[in-house]
Amino acid sequence: MAKAAGCAAKLNPATLDAVLRKLPRQTDPNVLVGFDTNDDAGIYRVSESLALVQTVDFFTPIVDDPYLFGQIAAANALSDVYAMGGRPISSLSIVGFPERGDTAILEQIICGGLAKMNEASCSVIGGHSIRTDDMLFGYAVTGTIDPRRIWRNVGARPGDVLLFTKPLGTGVITTALKKDRASAESLSAAVAAMTTLNSAAAAALHEVDKKSSAAEPAIHAVTDVTGFSLLGHAREMALGDPAHGVEAVSFEIDHSAFDYFPGAVDAAREGHLSGGLKNNRAFVGDCASFAAGVPQEYQDLLFDPQTSGGLLIAVAPEQTDSALTDLRRHGTSARQVGNVLRKRSPLMQIV
Repeated sequence: MAKAAGCAAKLNPATLDAVLRKLPRQTDPNVLVGFDTNDDAGIYRVSESLALVQTVDFFTPIVDDPYLFGQIAAANALSDVYAMGGRPISSLSIVGFPERGDTAILEQIICGGLAKMNEASCSVIGGHSIRTDDMLFGYAVTGTIDPRRIWRNVGARPGDVLLFTKPLGTGVITTALKKDRASAESLSAAVAAMTTLNSAAAAALHEVDKKSSAAEPAIHAVTDVTGFSLLGHAREMALGDPAHGVEAVSFEIDHSAFDYFPGAVDAAREGHLSGGLKNNRAFVGDCASFAAGVPQEYQDLLFDPQTSGGLLIAVAPEQTDSALTDLRRHGTSARQVGNVLRKRSPLMQIV
């Protein structure tokens, strides 16, 4: 019942970028993070020690089971708050449902979302619904954060190490599912990851940061990888924020270092590529250079739209082992996938 599934349904990043570039910059000094750098969430300062993290995420069904769809949509919306270093506290549901749709399906979607929100100790306090031809579901989430301890998607420094949590490949697997070509094993693995909160990963990164001083934090940049793909979100991280003194950098990324879902490589090889993947490649492709030995299916997977994906982290090199240890101790899959270099052209080199 979906033309495009999950985060692959996002607007073309080129279209969105062209619109956002024309908007005026924020002038309220309490807006600590706005839309200028395509960060994961906005942050508004309330006091010297308290700020609000705000985000909204909704999409079309990505799996057949409505309860699981609700869980995935909730985990995906919560992820933006965790990626900023915040703690989600409340949410508002967003529902689009066909007028003649089966209300039992809607009930299961909402119940699945509520279960995941309860797991995150994030209260659902209301919402809004409209009649639509395509089902839509998600949440606007509010969290709290110390404005002096924000993780942004910019701030990576030359010499940093890139870490990534969760496997890659939800887009190609769910595209294969729409064609009845996804195996039970690959679908089960993808669903398990998409319904896993990034809260444990965030908790581990907080522990790493506590070992460093506020002046020299160990965690330099964090973003969650969703519809714009690993390379799309990596590009946003590499571009920096020169207007606020955060210089651009370059990334060297090892395609073989990632964990891929079972069946993801085969799905990419067989051509189960979503429209979102093709949009990502068209938008980001000029910023990425692939070594001659990188197979096409792995190139495709790095442009693959992820739903409720993992965290991409730039960490100080001396804290890499500590970060990996803490992440794994919290039960989070994490791998070292690349390095941060001084800016060069193209921004990202994939080996």
